[in-house]
Amino acid sequence: MVSFFIFAKILTVSIQSKLYSFFKIVFPSSYVELGIFLFFLCVYGVLGSYIAVNYTIIFDDRIPWDAYFSFDNRSIVMTGGSFERHPLSYYFFNWLRELAFLFSDGKKDDTFRLVLAWMSNLMVSLSIVHIFKYLKNIIELPLIISLLLIVFFSVFSTPILLSFTPENFTYTLFLLMLFNYYAAVRLKNDKKISPLALVTAGATIGGLTITNLVKVFIPVFFEKDLFKNWKKLLDAFIRGAITVICFVLLYLNRIEFKYENIFSKTSSQYEKFSNAEPASVWDMIVSFFFGGNMLFPSFMIRDKHNMKGFHYKGLFMEVYSSPISYVFAFIILGLLVWSYCKNFKNKFVQIIAISFMVDIVIHCFMRFGLHTSYIYGGHFIFVYILLLGWLFYAYKSSPKMLSFLTTILCLLLIYLGCNNYLRMQEFFNFLNKFYQ
Repeated sequence: MVSFFIFAKILTVSIQSKLYSFFKIVFPSSYVELGIFLFFLCVYGVLGSYIAVNYTIIFDDRIPWDAYFSFDNRSIVMTGGSFERHPLSYYFFNWLRELAFLFSDGKKDDTFRLVLAWMSNLMVSLSIVHIFKYLKNIIELPLIISLLLIVFFSVFSTPILLSFTPENFTYTLFLLMLFNYYAAVRLKNDKKISPLALVTAGATIGGLTITNLVKVFIPVFFEKDLFKNWKKLLDAFIRGAITVICFVLLYLNRIEFKYENIFSKTSSQYEKFSNAEPASVWDMIVSFFFGGNMLFPSFMIRDKHNMKGFHYKGLFMEVYSSPISYVFAFIILGLLVWSYCKNFKNKFVQIIAISFMVDIVIHCFMRFGLHTSYIYGGHFIFVYILLLGWLFYAYKSSPKMLSFLTTILCLLLIYLGCNNYLRMQEFFNFLNKFYQ
């Protein structure tokens, strides 16, 4: 009996310790992190609340897709999106939709839109907290540089748009940044990625967008002495196999084990999203994939319809028209390449670079969704800030280089802030004209 109580006490302490570690990683764990979280929650909250209450664009039951920048708000909220690209998001968005209905008494009104906007706001604000955690705890940058980098990130077009947009990309941004931070903490302490974490990350990250599943396994290859010890290698293989098996079973259950639909639907989706050519490939790569997720280009309005007789206006991005915008994008790209080369032997840099390469291959080489790749920023845009953070780290002992990099970043921030502010004014002009 005594031994039972001792065992129960040890188990309770272990569970409490794990829960504490979990909440410490997921949520703000210091006054600075709490301040950052509350600040962005308020700033993005004001933006999202104003749009949700005064305009119908966040959710309009008549508009299934493409009301603004190819986001599929209504379609995603109601069904979770197509099963071949978003295999398990159906379950998550069922829960989110019911939560919104709970507050709106089952109506698809401004309260319904407000809940959707605030959930997106919460995810983006927490994502910024995790970026800060990574900069502070993994890269160990000075506070002022970490704050400068997250402010720079906060005015990117992707977090601005996702802060009020109920889409898969919003939640993917949060989950990918959370997992990257968790994995970095484990690797920094020479620990392996736990099987439970891999399975959970596989089901959530891969479940929201299937191409992101591979990113879950990248940190595992960088575990300490993995390829020097066959037992560790076998253990990693088993963890990976369990994750894949769990994901496949969940996926097949979602489609009632009609696996033949996966191949036919995937083929048709690839044809649909890889053949559009509104501009040259290189212009789309620079303006949409690399640049559009940071710096808004100009906008254009198109006539759309829901295939049931309802016509509406859709807002889309154009390729850059200003030489300064191209210069901005190439400067950022140059800084990222510089950071990668300077930190080539750093395993943390390799992890985020390989993760980024997955998106580059999908969108730039395979050209899947390249013409609207500005909406996919939730899959990779945080990588920009992490690589910039590692660039600052590489010159931590060189005050002149730190001053140079800080000056460059401040100049980029000024131009980015002014440009995106003006573009958001154009966005509100569009809302005032068509979505009041």
